[in-house]
Amino acid sequence: MKRLSALLLALSLCACLLTACNSGTVEITDDPADFQISPEAIEEGAGGPLSVITIGASPAPHTEILEAARTALNELGYDLNIVEYNDYVVPNVALNDGDLDANFFQHQPYLDNYNAENGTELATLVAVHYEPLGIYAGKTASLAELADGAQIAVPNDGTNEARALKLLEANGLITLDPDANFTATVLDIADNPKNLNIVEMEAAQIPRALADLDLAVINGNYAIDAGLNVETDALAKEEKESDSASAYANIVAIRAGDESRAELIALAEVLTSDAMRQFIEETYSGAVVAIF
Repeated sequence: MKRLSALLLALSLCACLLTACNSGTVEITDDPADFQISPEAIEEGAGGPLSVITIGASPAPHTEILEAARTALNELGYDLNIVEYNDYVVPNVALNDGDLDANFFQHQPYLDNYNAENGTELATLVAVHYEPLGIYAGKTASLAELADGAQIAVPNDGTNEARALKLLEANGLITLDPDANFTATVLDIADNPKNLNIVEMEAAQIPRALADLDLAVINGNYAIDAGLNVETDALAKEEKESDSASAYANIVAIRAGDESRAELIALAEVLTSDAMRQFIEETYSGAVVAIF
């Protein structure tokens, strides 16, 4: 009985291999290392269970961009589990700990600074877009009306604070020590002719405090989340040709060594496709700029 069962199993396996070869979906060669799944097999497998990519993201525009990418990823056999975060620390902790496959909320200088301070080895998968920082009106309606001693909020995290201060400098409000560059803090203000009170605040809190401030420099994602558009609402903004525009492109971050994972390669390709560029241009009207 056992010999009969073994024979039937062998015949069944042979039949499966012959069927696969005749269908053109599997390529069998003499060398087992050359076993390959043909494009036809990949296409037929697209209807099967989707492999899930777990990615952390801030709500806007990152989550919105990822949602726009979902259909194209589904067609490639992948789906997204998007975990939303409202701060700039936990998403990198979760990625480093293996709770996420990737995250999408930060720019390269922030990631570099995070790695240096925490001894982590997070890496860039792909750069997707740039969000111009803007100066927004609170109690003071314009830059020209800014009084001596006025209160201006800037983000308190390392790289974004420097970026905000450089925007204030570009608009003639302060002068920074040139040696500070993209590591500047309020301690690097060399000249402050209006004796402005520069208040360092958590980036996510600044839009909520805007009404109590004279002016505020707000990150693009938090401005969008608060219903502000840098093109129409900001008193001044980072220009596309500025050093900040190229330095602060928003990236998808992964763990170093994961660059060759098939699902992450697919994610990178979809996020930098012509369709995604069109989505970004039509959805954000300049508040978010594709950089690929």
